[in-house]
Parts: sequence; C-alpha cells; structure tokens
Amino acid sequence: MKQIAVVNYGPERHSVELREVPVPAVGPEDVLLEVAAVGVCGSDLHQWLGDQSWKVNYPVVLGHEFAGVVRETGERVSGWKEGDRVASETAAVINPDSPMTRQGLYNLDPGRRGFGYGVDGAMTRFVRVPARCLHRVPDGLPFERAALAEPCCVAYSATVVGVRINPGDRVVILGPGTIGILCGLVAKLCGAAVAFHGLAQDAPRLEIARRSGCLAFTEGLKEWAFEADGLGADGVVDATGVSASLKSALEIVRPNGWIAKVGWGPQPTDFSLDPLVQKNIRLQGSFSHTWSTWERVLRLLASGQLDVGPVIGGGWPLAEWREAFEAMHSGRVLKSLIKPRLTI
Repeated sequence: MKQIAVVNYGPERHSVELREVPVPAVGPEDVLLEVAAVGVCGSDLHQWLGDQSWKVNYPVVLGHEFAGVVRETGERVSGWKEGDRVASETAAVINPDSPMTRQGLYNLDPGRRGFGYGVDGAMTRFVRVPARCLHRVPDGLPFERAALAEPCCVAYSATVVGVRINPGDRVVILGPGTIGILCGLVAKLCGAAVAFHGLAQDAPRLEIARRSGCLAFTEGLKEWAFEADGLGADGVVDATGVSASLKSALEIVRPNGWIAKVGWGPQPTDFSLDPLVQKNIRLQGSFSHTWSTWERVLRLLASGQLDVGPVIGGGWPLAEWREAFEAMHSGRVLKSLIKPRLTI
C-alpha cells in the first residue's frame, strides 16, 4: 500500500516535496500509528531551507511532533491495542546497551536517531513507531494539543530538568519562537517573572507572550533584568541559536546565575567566555527529553495548566504542507499543524 508524504530528499534549499512512499510494515516491537496531527518544527523549516546543522538521512519523511491512533501492533507489543490514542517520543532508534540509555538518558545516546531526520517521520498518514516511544493521550485532550507535547517536553527539560527555577526568580527568554514561548510558559508555572526579548519583526510572537502573562521587549530588556538589585536576571534561556544571543545572556545574567541553551545554530562564537568564569555562571545545554518528562507534560496539557492554545496558528491538510511551512517561516503564525485524514 502507498501513501503520500512530505519528503526531504536532499541537502539543497527547498529539497522538500510530496512523494508517494510505502506504508511501513511494523516490526515485532512496533505499532503502526495513524497520524491525527503533526506539528511543523523549526527544524523542519531548517531542513526545507537546507541550513540545518545536523546530519540528515536522505530521503526522509519529515515530522517528529505528532499524535494519533494505534492501527496495528507488532507480535511482541503489550499494553497497547488498536484504537488507543497516543503521542510519540522522538527517539526512534536507540542503543539499549549504551551507557546513556542504561542510565535512562537515552536522549543522549550517541547512536540515537530521531523521526524526521534519521528515520521517516509523521508528515504522512501512517508512521511506524517503536512501542517504547508511546504515551497515552488523556481523554479530553485534543490531538492538536497532544501533538505539541514534544516541544513542550523540550521546554520542560530546558527550564525544569536542566536548571532550577524558584518562585520569584526573574527569567529572561531570548527568542520568541515556539520553544522560547513554551519555555516562558513553563517558567511561569514555576513561579518566575518572565520577560521575552525579540526583534521588531517578532511583534506578533511577542504579543502572544504578553497575552500569556509575560513581559516582552524589543528594547529595554537590560534595564528590566537589572532593576531589582542591579545584579541581573536569575536565569536566561537562549532559544535563538544565534551566537550574539549567548553573548547577551552572559551580559544580563547575575553572578551565580544560569543560562539554559536550547537553540541550535552553526555560528561560531566571536566573543570572550570570560564572564562565564568571572560571574560563576552555570551554562547548561539541553537536548530532547525522557519518559518521565512526557508523562508530566501530558498531565499539564490535559489539566490546562499548560495552555498551548495561543501557540497554535492553524491547521493545514497534508497537500498544503508548503503553506503551513511558509506561514511559520514568514512569522504569520507561531506554530503550524498538518492534519492528515484519519480514515482510509
């Protein structure tokens, strides 16, 4: 059986198109998941634009933020059945014998390969998923919001697992993209006062931050960071991937504060890291997520404590994938969703 998929077929700019691909056969420990909603990630846009900083296994079906319904299970799969509503983690391939995997840190397994760049992803009707990647979507949580569990887990890992936010902290988010906005929402849940910084063209995104109860600046952020006691912000999240943002973070974070770097970018640094030493700053990288984070995030989404509604800019059918990509790339929406039909 064949299906239509959004395929990244080469490294050149705009080497993405709709192609006919086989419906995957499930292995003994896999399920066949019918995709209800898949989010367009900034990494999908980078692969579309040909400027990503990671290795891609061409050709590959894009999409790693997804939720849907189990349609078939492998012979060794237990605990899951046809019709279950699920969301999937991104670690499609891991080495179970890796020291990182054995510690529960399979997100850091050097052999890890993810959906949408290492193996075929979910911008299609059916995707093969290892059963170990699945999480049950709570009743009442729409698939459109469940599909955003993955970027919410990235944000949770960056702001809760990697660093510690205390009630009353002042936290700066550099970059009001999807991950940045979600980091701000999670920081607010921890009791922090949150301020975003963006460029003039980020005005619609900064407005989403304001509507979510955060401050937002194109100018004047430094004054806010230092106004409490003159020492700077307790923490800074760099969600841009631009080297200049890391330099700014070093300038505005207080002594003994922290910087969580979650944004990807191939740019070299062209500034001194001495402030990192002089101010005794903790610089924490953050990559992906693990099982316990997914369980917590899905509970937060289901309860409404983590409201991703303002982040979702619209849904597009699979055939209109390009419009979904361009809407995000232009800044017209913060997050695009692609919604393949559920029925055959």
